[in-house]
Amino acid sequence: MKKFLFVSIIALLGIFSMNAEKGEKALGVQFDYATKHSMVGLGLNFQYEFINNFRVEPEFIYYFESEGLDAFNVNLNFHYLIRTSNKFAIYPIAGFSFARISPKVGDGVNRFGANIGLGSEYAINDHFAFYVEERFQILKDMNQSVTCLGVKYKF
Repeated sequence: MKKFLFVSIIALLGIFSMNAEKGEKALGVQFDYATKHSMVGLGLNFQYEFINNFRVEPEFIYYFESEGLDAFNVNLNFHYLIRTSNKFAIYPIAGFSFARISPKVGDGVNRFGANIGLGSEYAINDHFAFYVEERFQILKDMNQSVTCLGVKYKF
């Protein structure tokens, strides 16, 4: 299952990068904290601004074991950029989520849901930016808040 999702994410990134001829593109890495089971995770994402101020972001987050559980999320988020200066922007977040929670023993749980939140980013230079996001994941029996701190490379 994990191999299938990993290959799917790589394929999505390939599709987006092949079709991305206009607009800003970026690869990001982030640290995540999810409140439901106090899990810390590491995430990767790809951002593509397909229309001025609108961007799409496929994202994968792996959460390290906590309380006998490990988990991962696959998200597809959309951002609307509100640029307050040439270095700083804030953006609402809306998107779709797939979560897999696996206990050490027994069967795991799959959930589909939605993301809603707010993010901000600060451009360090022409290629690197720092970002912070807070989002709420709406998942059956597993609603949670997710905090993300990351850095991205723009190309």
